[in-house]
Amino acid sequence: MASFGYLRLYADDRGESHFDARELATSTQEFAPPAAPLAVSSFQAASGFVVIQLPVGWGGDKPHPTPGRQLLCCLSGRFRVTASDGQSRDFQTGDALLLEDTSGSGHVTTVTSSVPVNCTMIALNP
Repeated sequence: MASFGYLRLYADDRGESHFDARELATSTQEFAPPAAPLAVSSFQAASGFVVIQLPVGWGGDKPHPTPGRQLLCCLSGRFRVTASDGQSRDFQTGDALLLEDTSGSGHVTTVTSSVPVNCTMIALNP
């Protein structure tokens, strides 16, 4: 069975943010007949989405929590996210990050590419 890999950023009971590798299971289904079957996950409830653009050089040293539980999908560019525990991860086109650090110390995001970063942020239900 195929799966969709992504990283999760969450806050522990002490408010420290950490990364966690996750997999979302998929199964082969007829999703859009008459097109051929393809790998599809279970339905994930969402309330809306926004498209954001981070300019070249955007970021800083001030940590912030995510304003709500959301799935970030990178459409173009590259950026680095640093959790409050000191771990950093780099993201680029095609990567996904589940942001769940809605409280605590938060994280720092920094654009690392020479072009703006474009992302879709999907607001997920709690």
